[in-house]
Amino acid sequence: MEKIIKAAVDRGASDLHIKAGDVFRARIDGKLVPLTKQRLTPEQTKAIALRLMPSEEDRTRIDKVRDYDCSWGMPGIGRFRVSILRQRSSFMIVMRVIPFDVPSFESLKLPAVLSQVASAERGMILVTGVTGSGKSSTMAAIINHINQTQHKHILTLENPIEFLHRDISCSVTQREIGVDTDDFRMGLRAALRQDPDVVLIGEMRDSETIDTAMKAAETGHVLISTLHTPDAVTTVSRIVSMFPPEEQEICRLRLSEALQAVVSQRLLPRADGKGRAAALEILIATGTARDMIKDPNRTPELHDYIKESREQYGMQTFDQHLMDLVSEGIVTYETAMAASSNPADFELQMRTLRRRSRVASTTEAAPVKAEPEPDRPAGFTDDLSSMLPPS
Repeated sequence: MEKIIKAAVDRGASDLHIKAGDVFRARIDGKLVPLTKQRLTPEQTKAIALRLMPSEEDRTRIDKVRDYDCSWGMPGIGRFRVSILRQRSSFMIVMRVIPFDVPSFESLKLPAVLSQVASAERGMILVTGVTGSGKSSTMAAIINHINQTQHKHILTLENPIEFLHRDISCSVTQREIGVDTDDFRMGLRAALRQDPDVVLIGEMRDSETIDTAMKAAETGHVLISTLHTPDAVTTVSRIVSMFPPEEQEICRLRLSEALQAVVSQRLLPRADGKGRAAALEILIATGTARDMIKDPNRTPELHDYIKESREQYGMQTFDQHLMDLVSEGIVTYETAMAASSNPADFELQMRTLRRRSRVASTTEAAPVKAEPEPDRPAGFTDDLSSMLPPS
């Protein structure tokens, strides 16, 4: 098992799938590919599950396990977020690879404006996207930046703990749900009594957790968390919709005051076939953006506001970043087109950009025609001194 897992990690796998009745599979550059030819038996899969479970108490009740999350690591192979589940009455295991090295903004090639976002003194920073879009890595990079540049107490609530942060300039407290605290809600409530400056919650799953998270932001903390939403505008609507109708107006007001930034992301295969690149949409909560969040009739205007605020505030829409990635040759036009929020508008903008590029290159390449010199009479000279009277 260790050899197969190591081979997958060496090939750049992000996830491993181990299922009774199937071969080992790994997600490499976004595609699920087989690693072995021999199919696993239910007994082999159960034995692997037992090997990955860290607690002897949990191992004794494995036959009662339906859904189980933990982390697992081995020297020379790596660390993994492990999900053990039942399907067709037998076990399946999904392992997410967690790199040993904590990522930075530079290593992930994230926009420079995120350094400004990470320097906030208070407010909610939400990292959103579908499962497997790199949210955990971006949050780890934000924590890493704070850890290296500020002097604060960072407290994380994770299920399970993924990236291991050393104490650099900050003191970092990492708590695992089910091991160090019962659940996100209890852990977050307790966190506010533990003198944190920055609180990271692995995921905001319900209105009660969101309510406590907003309270943390309102009382002067930086609150970092994730949501499974595709873009910035949907993130605002999703948070509001999680509250009862009679509370939604006050929720909008609180969210508009508490929100600091929304970073939505998607991972795309690179044009050179070597890994994936992140496309990001970034909303910074300026005064105008807060007014749009407060007013449900103006919230849909956020997308155009993000687009227009790129130069002034460093915000960007997905389509703007996708155009950059295509122009730099990082992703193909076809890949970007499929991932764009508005394919028709994206195609039109790319055509306009290409037309401008062709006009600019033609103008630069065209040789400057020299004006023909007029016929000169005999004895004509350019030396004006010969035309001066003798001294």
